[in-house]
Amino acid sequence: MENNLRSGLFGEIVSMAVNTIREQKVRSGLTILGIVIGIMSIVGSTSLIRGLDQSLRDSIRSMGSDTIFITKFSFTSLGSGRDFIDLLRRPNLTPDDAAAIDEEAESLAWVDIVLGQGGLPTMARVFYRSERTRQLTVFGSTPYYQQVFNAELAAGRFFTLSETQRRAAVVVLGQTPAQALFPNVDPIGKRVRVGNRRYTVIGVADEMPSPGGFNAGQDEFVVIPHTTYQKQFGIRAERMQGGEMRAVMIGAVPHEDVDRDVALAEIERVMRIRHRLRLHEENDFDVMTQDAILGLWDQISAATFLTLIVVSSIALLVGGIGVMAIMTISVTERTREIGTRRAIGAKRREILWQFLLEASFLTAIGGVLGSLLGSGIGLAVHYITGFPVSLPWWSFALGIGFSATVGIVFGLFPAVKASNLDPIEALRYE
Repeated sequence: MENNLRSGLFGEIVSMAVNTIREQKVRSGLTILGIVIGIMSIVGSTSLIRGLDQSLRDSIRSMGSDTIFITKFSFTSLGSGRDFIDLLRRPNLTPDDAAAIDEEAESLAWVDIVLGQGGLPTMARVFYRSERTRQLTVFGSTPYYQQVFNAELAAGRFFTLSETQRRAAVVVLGQTPAQALFPNVDPIGKRVRVGNRRYTVIGVADEMPSPGGFNAGQDEFVVIPHTTYQKQFGIRAERMQGGEMRAVMIGAVPHEDVDRDVALAEIERVMRIRHRLRLHEENDFDVMTQDAILGLWDQISAATFLTLIVVSSIALLVGGIGVMAIMTISVTERTREIGTRRAIGAKRREILWQFLLEASFLTAIGGVLGSLLGSGIGLAVHYITGFPVSLPWWSFALGIGFSATVGIVFGLFPAVKASNLDPIEALRYE
């Protein structure tokens, strides 16, 4: 019986709160505006950041868990606080480094060097008859590019060791130049011009992974033998303050039965000998793995997400203050109503619950609207630009729960004030 009475009382309080919100539409709208903006920014930004996070993680994993990258320096060095000028003074990697690693590191199955990657890229247009592409990245590599970087071919073949040794003018097109120059024609065997030199198309790379449908230009490239690349472009050095930067990267994959740490140790040994480093001297090159890249991205994404939460919380704080201010005004305007309810037997906790429910209902409605608008913004950005987006169910639950909590916290003061009003004084209030 007592439970039924409490349920009926709670239902009555809920009904009164809903009626108050319905009757005060403008005030209610102004109250939830700040909450809508705060939750909208949280849900919208979170959907884009999570989409980008998943896209980058999938792209990194697609390179292969055993692939090892050797570069002059990388984001891991910058992330560890190294001075950029000191990193620029490091010696540049060369094709001889890749040859030495391939010859002396017995634990490695494949070793590849990529010129035009790992620094400022080499850009050029590709021409076929009257058609031309926009500026594309030109890579110079070895026949082992496929094995090291998990590159698949949609048509044709990759260049051979013989073609690399004799600097053959052969090219493998990425999907973007292949579709732009040969939309309805088989490109294999056709002659194209890369920059100022003619090449024979021998292959077309398959479409690169683009999780979330976001095209970040991953298919806008052509690959030629690294010997041919050196003949046409040289190993380009970009002069910078304190040093120079050459776009050179070495990739390696260990044998299946070899532990990756053994391969890493061998690569370090070969490179340290080539660079004449003493035992107490640090490496003047970076050796990276998929785990290291993912670890660095974890730090970046965590810091970005924390910044997002802090900025969005400021908007929610402003919205919460607005809720408290307007609910306090509401208490003042409804003083006689509160006095009448107290005079006919309403208890303090009933008045308290009434105003708390009003505040939480208002902010929960703001949470729902903010979640819907934030999701709409994320989806709109995705459909317009192709930027990856992720909308997990918990983001909606978090937005609504967070907004309702704001209503309870900031609605507590006016609710307590209303419940503590003296009924006689309240009835006399004008």
